[in-house]
Amino acid sequence: MTSETTAPTGGLTSGSPGLRRLNLAMMCAALAAFGLLYSTQALLPPIGAAFGVGPTAAALTVSAATGSLALAIVPLSSVAESVGRVPVMRAGLLVACLATFVAALAPWFWLLLVARGLVGVALAAVVAVAVAHLGDEVHPAELGTAIGVYVAGNTLGGITGRLVPGLVEESSSWRAAVALLGVVAALAAVAFTRLLPSPRRTSSTVSRPRDHVSAVRSLVADPGVVRLCVLAFVLMGGFVACYNYLTFRLEAPPLAMSTTVTSLLFLAYLAGTVSSPLAGRLADRYGRRRLALAGIAVSLAGLALTLPDRVLLVTVGLVVFTFGFFATHAVASGWVSARGTGRRGQAAAMYLMSYYLGSSAFGALIGLAYQYDGWPATAAAIAALYVVAAVVVPKHDPAG
Repeated sequence: MTSETTAPTGGLTSGSPGLRRLNLAMMCAALAAFGLLYSTQALLPPIGAAFGVGPTAAALTVSAATGSLALAIVPLSSVAESVGRVPVMRAGLLVACLATFVAALAPWFWLLLVARGLVGVALAAVVAVAVAHLGDEVHPAELGTAIGVYVAGNTLGGITGRLVPGLVEESSSWRAAVALLGVVAALAAVAFTRLLPSPRRTSSTVSRPRDHVSAVRSLVADPGVVRLCVLAFVLMGGFVACYNYLTFRLEAPPLAMSTTVTSLLFLAYLAGTVSSPLAGRLADRYGRRRLALAGIAVSLAGLALTLPDRVLLVTVGLVVFTFGFFATHAVASGWVSARGTGRRGQAAAMYLMSYYLGSSAFGALIGLAYQYDGWPATAAAIAALYVVAAVVVPKHDPAG
């Protein structure tokens, strides 16, 4: 790995080779991590059929990963602050790839859930520290854009994790689809290792267990951080539920689309690769609160468009919904990092723990709404979560 002198003002600046390598490396890490995390989401109907379980049970293959990730984030964040973020991220990607191959071979549903849970724990080693690592390595003036690029990598991983399995499954099996995704993630992990510059600086002020506890307590006492965590909980819960149950809706009458065709709709994630860095730049300029609220409003508009049984409207609505979600998520991620100076690792961990707990909880619970009254009830439940998100957006915005 290369070395580069930190800018006198503190952190890598726009146009520097180090920042370009860092952005590319973190995008590869995000591609691998989020591809593996959601590798079963486009395959829920065939997985349910293979094991003889319904939509809500099949969705547990997603919730097992996101739930275990949420529970592991804070402990692994503290480990990373003590032993180093880079080795923790590398180890996490390796274990996640291995666990994905186990999931592809699982003969029993319970073993599939266990393997998916292990994937989540391993990926916590990446997502728990990625934003904090960027916060310490990048100049504050460039942080919003850098985090936006990382979140854009999340969307590419989301597309890979849904599109590749969906396209492969019809010509082979869901097992082959998951295994192929494990190979793709392993290649991205190798690229991450080769590209990542040596770490230069850290704002962490904690090294002992009592310091970690003290840092978390001080963050919990910050109303702005608490509001952002609640925002993450409901925002991600609604987002994952939308993608979980949309596959069942599209493959059922009257639309009756194939797995291959429904997987193509996950290309809507490309909207996030546009909105994430754009929202990061605009938030640095116009203020985070305005951008967060705008993103939520855009998502609600997109959700409304998915209600009619018209493939074109569903597609456009999903793109708009996804655009708004990733804009808000990019802004909120940067906001938490900005509020957590000296405690960035713990601040990011708290935000992401809430984010993935929401994914795990509502990704399964909203299945009850789907079973009760199909997509209209599901969309109403998701909309209610996004209204709550708008209410809890912090009112104080130092950037604007």
